[in-house]
Amino acid sequence: MNHSAGAMEQLREFLSADARELAPQLLGAVLTHESRDGTVAIRLTEVEAYMGPEDSLHPDPGSHTYRGPTPRNAPMFGPAGHLYVYFTYGMHHCTNIVCGPAGAASALLLRAGEVVDGLELARRRRPTSKIPADLASGPARLAKALGLTTADSGRDALAPPFRLDLPSVPGGAVSSGPRVGVAGAGGSEEYAWRFWLTGDPTVSRYKAAKPRTRKPAAGPLPDAPFHQR
Repeated sequence: MNHSAGAMEQLREFLSADARELAPQLLGAVLTHESRDGTVAIRLTEVEAYMGPEDSLHPDPGSHTYRGPTPRNAPMFGPAGHLYVYFTYGMHHCTNIVCGPAGAASALLLRAGEVVDGLELARRRRPTSKIPADLASGPARLAKALGLTTADSGRDALAPPFRLDLPSVPGGAVSSGPRVGVAGAGGSEEYAWRFWLTGDPTVSRYKAAKPRTRKPAAGPLPDAPFHQR
């Protein structure tokens, strides 16, 4: 059953808050996608908050919006309740739910969850998963299990064929820490905006970003003579 128009707008207003505040409250929520192949619903167990450009009130060096709006990241600027889906590493899709007031970039990356409906369809989409807990453990797996691609970026997650149901009671104890695989300052403890249900078996493993190596600047060899101009 879909939300009424009034309930949908109440939910959108709820999602118009700061992603960092919403993140722990969204744990335990269920995102459903009714596609042509069938229905899959996932209970969210791990999310990461991402904020805005370097000239905004809440600059986030780990965010896709840090250097400003582009056609790709435009959905992150609102309205709340829409999807921002991006393609990464030339093979994976990752899904965000947009938060915050319209015009202020803010979103929650859906990092992991438990498939609570459509288990067989999720297994067909994720045939390499050995156990149910692995089907949506990680952002690429979650997007794959839901059947989401960049074609869904900008679509309303609160309207058919999607549905978002908030938990009626808190999902359980919540842990927080640095975001996964974010390089530079955005991956530090200062930006500990990853939230997960403590001890849940579907939560993905933490991996720090690999340090970036820079090639040495071109210049004279150590023993080369110095030429004055």
